[in-house]
Amino acid sequence: MPKIDLLVIDPQWDFCSPTGALPVPGADKDCDRLAAMITRISDRLNDIHVTLDMHHWFDIAHPSFWVSGKDGKTHPAHYTIITEDDVKNGVWKTAVPAYQNRRTMEAHGLDRDGAEEYVHQLAVNNRYKLCIWPPHCLIGSPGANVMPNVWNALNKWEQDHNSAYVDYVTKGSNFWTEHYSAVKAEVVDSKDPTTDYNMRLINTLQEVDMIGISGQALSHCVANTIRDIALKFGAENTKKFVLIEDTSSNVSGFEQLGIDFVKEMTGRGMQISTAAEFLK
Repeated sequence: MPKIDLLVIDPQWDFCSPTGALPVPGADKDCDRLAAMITRISDRLNDIHVTLDMHHWFDIAHPSFWVSGKDGKTHPAHYTIITEDDVKNGVWKTAVPAYQNRRTMEAHGLDRDGAEEYVHQLAVNNRYKLCIWPPHCLIGSPGANVMPNVWNALNKWEQDHNSAYVDYVTKGSNFWTEHYSAVKAEVVDSKDPTTDYNMRLINTLQEVDMIGISGQALSHCVANTIRDIALKFGAENTKKFVLIEDTSSNVSGFEQLGIDFVKEMTGRGMQISTAAEFLK
């Protein structure tokens, strides 16, 4: 029997409900199809891994972290893009002055890089610019919960399989760095090993024969998670990925990122299926 795992990225209320803090268009219907698929293929799944975005209110990608360089009071609007030049030229400054750069951090007895170094490293990585998101998936809030229908399907899978449990993987609680990928932050924080590669999850997935991929959002967290896992897997193992395309959608305005990701990864061997056809 082939070992088949399911990897579900951030199926949480704030992303998947139309009333969530950061709703992804179509994600509610994605969850309907995902829940039905999990129920249908329950007996064929070796393991299920579910990643969970978990943030603090104060976060480098939330409005609270930044203020206008003009008045020192106005926070950036949701979806504002902050570039390295914006920070260098004082368009945006950190709400906590000590957090501006390494020099100001050290002046306050803090041995770490600041925001200027962070946006510089984002530019070097050339994957995403800093986007200011609505505060979402706040730790302990209802918005951080798994969508009820998906949770019911996951819970039923646990009940039906003795000693089985869903492998929940949290990410995003370090407010110094964005953590789109479930296995590595956008900029690794040298003070926090949880922001570096999650080799436990990567090694676990490397041992199976097929990995179904679902979740939100295709343009960001799904794309980065799969790219980072593929980087550690190597070319041959990339063929294990099967994207369940009708259970994953793009953040509005970022559709091209999702299109580019699918084109890139199918070119490297990733397969495509639907909730109704996967393992049929």
